[in-house]
Amino acid sequence: MFLKAGLLSLLLLLVSRVLGVLRETALAAAFGSSGMADVAVVLLTLPDWLAGVLVTGALAYVLLPQWAKEPVEGQNATQNRVARRLLWGSVALAGAMCVFQVPLGGLLVPGVSADLQQAASSAVVWSALALPAAMLAGLWATRLQHERDFVGLYSANLVVNSVLIAALLFLGLYGTAEGATRTLGMFLLLAVVLRLLWQGWRMRHLRQPALRVNPPSAAAPLPGWRIWMWAVLGAGLPLTLPFVARTFASGAGEGALATFNYAWKLVELPLVLAIQLVASLAFPAIARAHAAQSGAGSSGAEGMATSVRNALVLAWTLACAAAAALLVGAPAIASLLFGWGRMDASALAQIAAWGRVGAWGLLPQALLAVALTVLASVGRMRFAVLAYGVALALLLAVGAVGWTAGGALMWGLNAGFVVAALIAWGALGASALRHWIPVRALLAPLCGLVAVAGLALWWGSADAAPVPVREFGLKQALPLVGSALSAIFVVAICWFSSPGLRRALRS
Repeated sequence: MFLKAGLLSLLLLLVSRVLGVLRETALAAAFGSSGMADVAVVLLTLPDWLAGVLVTGALAYVLLPQWAKEPVEGQNATQNRVARRLLWGSVALAGAMCVFQVPLGGLLVPGVSADLQQAASSAVVWSALALPAAMLAGLWATRLQHERDFVGLYSANLVVNSVLIAALLFLGLYGTAEGATRTLGMFLLLAVVLRLLWQGWRMRHLRQPALRVNPPSAAAPLPGWRIWMWAVLGAGLPLTLPFVARTFASGAGEGALATFNYAWKLVELPLVLAIQLVASLAFPAIARAHAAQSGAGSSGAEGMATSVRNALVLAWTLACAAAAALLVGAPAIASLLFGWGRMDASALAQIAAWGRVGAWGLLPQALLAVALTVLASVGRMRFAVLAYGVALALLLAVGAVGWTAGGALMWGLNAGFVVAALIAWGALGASALRHWIPVRALLAPLCGLVAVAGLALWWGSADAAPVPVREFGLKQALPLVGSALSAIFVVAICWFSSPGLRRALRS
């Protein structure tokens, strides 16, 4: 299942995510951990975050099954109808954002100084201008996914990130004067427009469907509002958790939002490229096993259990390996990724410390990713919404009591993910827990991770201080080697201790 995935798709996804991290590297080089960095993070991420929360994931949940039942003409009609509603809705939302730009700027970046409040308000306006294009891009990405055009799907993000990296490099080289917000806003608009042009070009053949003898069929009615509501909540809540956490972090003062954002990137890269990718690739096999289970008796149930166990072992092993790598090499990784330009050593130390805390959250997120895949396969996504809803409520409680330091918020996120994982797996029932969770195969990489953490603490690598890249030398590079060896050690422990990982890779 996992080694047979499309190589080109995986390569493009990898390049897209790496380029996203390079965008954060360029942002750190241009603005460091200043208040302007906070403003830039909000400006560059708000449109796609709103589109992701409101439409992108929900469209995939709702429209992909719908389009599977429609001919090309019906798919085009449905797409056009949804596009019109999205454009009208996004224009209305963008107008409201422009009207309330000042309070929104204060809400999104509460720690910004009085000198940068105008810049924060301008960031909201530029994000609002880019919002309609971001919403439409979410729809077109869903259509490319339906057409299995993974080149068009993943390379669209390459277009956006390339333009924004160019903008940040320009600002890093030629200064960060008061016109930085306007410059970033103009480049953001250029990026989202170029993404639409690229997606439109990839879909050009859909505008001229083959001639048919029968007249085109009308588009099927769109699903009701309840289906849309659950889809929006199921797709949007996971994206909301880190967004809320970094907003709380901003209350600690200028630069805290950007610093938390950089720290989360240390966790997000292995999360997306390893754990969530495993769950996505496992989705078809688990869905097929569930479909065959009802008519195949015990053999069907065993097929379902095997598919879930394989996904769980691989996701958990990769999570433990990534956590081990971060625990050992977080200072060196933070220096290599963010220690450029205007970033100072104290901010790098915070990034490394918060990234280490976030590394432990990879474990419950691995369990959660597989559980949500199973819930989606069996049609019980309401429990997924409940799981993430409780996690969000817990995070809001952490912020409400004043625990807004970056480390405390990372621990709050970790606790939320643990609770969400318990709820999601509890919704699958005690029988599923007994038959689907291979305890021995999961204990092996966990023991390896605990051993690495203990050795790192004893050896003193946890006290290693990150430094800017200009001061990077052999002493700072050695933890990178240790980080890689730690990840390999955890994987090797699982590989040789039980056949679970070998079966998962062969399936």
